[in-house]
Amino acid sequence: MENEMKITAVIPVKGDSSRLKNKNILPFAESNLLIHKIRQLKQVEELAQIIVSSDSEEMLEMAREEGVEAIKRPKQYADESQPFGYFLEYICDTINTEHLMWACCTSPMVEPELYREAIRKYREGLLAGYDSLITVQKYQHFLLDENGPMNFRRGIAHVNSQDLPVYHYFTNGIILVPRENVRKWKYHFGPRVYRMEIAQNESIDIDTYYDYVIAKAFYEDRQKTDWGGGKD
Repeated sequence: MENEMKITAVIPVKGDSSRLKNKNILPFAESNLLIHKIRQLKQVEELAQIIVSSDSEEMLEMAREEGVEAIKRPKQYADESQPFGYFLEYICDTINTEHLMWACCTSPMVEPELYREAIRKYREGLLAGYDSLITVQKYQHFLLDENGPMNFRRGIAHVNSQDLPVYHYFTNGIILVPRENVRKWKYHFGPRVYRMEIAQNESIDIDTYYDYVIAKAFYEDRQKTDWGGGKD
């Protein structure tokens, strides 16, 4: 990656989590989710800066102890009383590089090599006309709404799941975007986003207790077998 592309990685962590108490600092690997993510990002030499943005002094102190920048987040950007777009504008004000990487600690299976690959694809994507990059997971499952089947048909027209239309869901694992575009869109990825498909184990986003259990199982399995999974 060329030196002139300076990227700041931001780890956003709130003190209070609505669904899973103390979600961002739950025990994980040899430490907790926040420290684990900081240590992953410190191995990505392409990053110019790593920032932890939080309203929690406990979490900010963890960041300082790990040697990264800790920025105290104002209450209005932590209690969800402001629109998400305003929070993103605030984040843009806290960094001084041209590019922003969103790196949530609730995606603990996103390893340094995956960040490096994403940065490489992001740089190539900007040259090819894309405006941002996100990680996604392929989604091929039977969906129903209140009227019945949405992406399949009953009866003789039924197909196997591998033959269903391919959708993607946003994993929240990696977002790469020019900072000024975030200001313009009031959002962290754009209409011409590059979708980087990642493996099922890499796509874990911890929001509930069961997500947490699955993430730990994936991590422990990888440590024992060095299994990276596949994209199917």
